Amino acid sequence: MMGHDQDSTDDDSHAQMESLVLHDPPPKSSFNGAFRSPPEISTTAIDDSPAETPTRLNHDNSQSPNSSLNSFLEPPSYADAMFRSFDADVDVAGEINGHERVNLPSSDSEYIYISVSDPQKVPEASNSLVPGSGSYYTYLITTRTNLPEFEGTEFSVRRRFREVVTLSERLAEAFRGYFIPLRPDKSIMESQMMQTNDFVDQRRIAIEKYLKKLAAHPVIRKSDEFKVFLQVEGKLTLARTMDVTSRMLDGMVKLPGQLIGESTIAPEEVVQPAKGGRDLFRLFKELKQAVTNDWGGTKPTIVEEDKEFLGKKEKLNDLEVQLSNVSQQAETLVKAQQDIGETMGELGLAFVKLTKFELEEATYECQRTRAADMKNMATAAVKASRLYRELNSQTVKHLDKLHDYLGMMLAVDNAFTDRSNALLTVQTLVSELSSLESRVEKLEVASSKIFGGDRSRMRKIEELKETMKATEDARCCAVREYERIKENNRSELARLDKERCADFLSMLKGFVVNQAGYAEKVASVWEKVADETKGYETKGYEYSDS
Repeated sequence: MMGHDQDSTDDDSHAQMESLVLHDPPPKSSFNGAFRSPPEISTTAIDDSPAETPTRLNHDNSQSPNSSLNSFLEPPSYADAMFRSFDADVDVAGEINGHERVNLPSSDSEYIYISVSDPQKVPEASNSLVPGSGSYYTYLITTRTNLPEFEGTEFSVRRRFREVVTLSERLAEAFRGYFIPLRPDKSIMESQMMQTNDFVDQRRIAIEKYLKKLAAHPVIRKSDEFKVFLQVEGKLTLARTMDVTSRMLDGMVKLPGQLIGESTIAPEEVVQPAKGGRDLFRLFKELKQAVTNDWGGTKPTIVEEDKEFLGKKEKLNDLEVQLSNVSQQAETLVKAQQDIGETMGELGLAFVKLTKFELEEATYECQRTRAADMKNMATAAVKASRLYRELNSQTVKHLDKLHDYLGMMLAVDNAFTDRSNALLTVQTLVSELSSLESRVEKLEVASSKIFGGDRSRMRKIEELKETMKATEDARCCAVREYERIKENNRSELARLDKERCADFLSMLKGFVVNQAGYAEKVASVWEKVADETKGYETKGYEYSDS
């Protein structure tokens, strides 16, 4: 019975807490999706106190309680002085994506702003019995830019998530070695989850964030793939050479002939990795070469010799570990600030209840005065609660940059994988050339022992030499691709160092400014209550009717 009574009490408390909710918009972002938005608390219940309370909630009788409360909830003065400069880009993008006036930069500076909005459900012919599997959502993608590579300054297209995946695949093939931002994940249970508005809006936000990251990349933002995605109406499809199913079918068709006869790699094929089924025989060869490199005991002819790159790669691995640690601590801070805000709101609610109790039981004037003081205390607690929640929203906004860079580390790993795959292709072709040369030498020696030569061996030697020529052409092409990827890695590492310095400086400044500004505002709330109650140290209440 005690457990049941306790549950009932908790439910009642929660219901009363909900009565203090303001209809404010929740924070626009969440720290890696790990925390729910804190409850919105107002002073609605505080203002409903009995009329006989001698002291008003606000101290300026010419203003309403809500006006007094709003004066406390304006942005901190310290943050007013310094905060905007650190979030100028976010503010402008927010205005574009919202409904406010957009202040674009001068025509002298290049810009590209992208917003994703208006998700619409589209029916799709399907025989599946799974609810929702016969439909999908499209999103309106609006772009504003002054880049000369684009046709026009403002345009919109509708895209579905599958086309975002297509864009990601095209960029991965066209820009090997670049740090390409990762696209949003595709949920396995998407058809069921898509029935909820939360899922659709989260995907909209994720797509917008992904496209903005692509637009921030100095090379990708001007690419044909990106321009087509943003401008050209109609369904965006993968080319046959990029479609996984087509590649697997082509690879299976070619495999029998490759196993029977001599196999050569076309020069245009070596610029892409073997994985994906494009050439199964090549995939087996490169897998064999990788095993030989690791366990064969023989050092490959061509190895990674760029010591500067290897040193930076090791440092980036260490950076990823440190970012992961700082990110975890940032999540702990966000959770702690959220708990403080919620607890402070609960404290305000408790004092509201105590105030009502005192007023209902009041017999003397001093009891009513004490109730008024408790009411001021409740007001201060609720104000502080809201300030803590606003601070937490700003903390999420700034420290979310840590999660962005953790995602960037995955993009860096992908670019380095492009480099290692290209090197493996070169090593495989060099090994194959060596094997072909050895076979030719053996056949020539065997043929020389027969007077007049062996015609069948001579014909085989000619075939092997043709294969060697094609393999040499492929090797030269693979070396050029490897060098191109190395150069892309080099330029991207330089860009990462430069942007990381600026991003971390902005993040730290914004974080510190908001911590200082909101601490100042919270302190002023409690200082006001302290000034109102400082006389209690020298005198107590006297019970009288006067």
